[in-house]
Amino acid sequence: MKTFLLQFFTWWNSQTLGTRFHTWRFGKRVGEDEAGNVYYEGGIDSEGRTRRWVIYRDYSEASKIPPGWHGWIHHRVDAAPSSEGYKPREWQKPHQANSTGTPSAYRPKGSILTNQHRPQVTGDYDAWTPGS
Repeated sequence: MKTFLLQFFTWWNSQTLGTRFHTWRFGKRVGEDEAGNVYYEGGIDSEGRTRRWVIYRDYSEASKIPPGWHGWIHHRVDAAPSSEGYKPREWQKPHQANSTGTPSAYRPKGSILTNQHRPQVTGDYDAWTPGS
């Protein structure tokens, strides 16, 4: 019952009821990535191409799509990674969650949000004044 209510009232939890119905009616399962996201295709979009979509395992976050599937879902390649034995290149990094707003977010040196002591002002700065 909880899953039904989440699909009915939220769009960020996996899929909505509309997406579930569309997937049941038109979707053909193409594959699944290592994070558990499931990829589908079926129907025709407004440009005449096959419509492609992803059902996220948990929260919907577009950056969770790996590079190989990203190319497929955006019609950059025709063959899905699951059908061609896709191997990521050595320069492709695994997914990292967006840590903005969390304690693990990047904070540059001197930021007031770090737990480090802010360096003292050295006095080598002259403020601008009009007419000088």
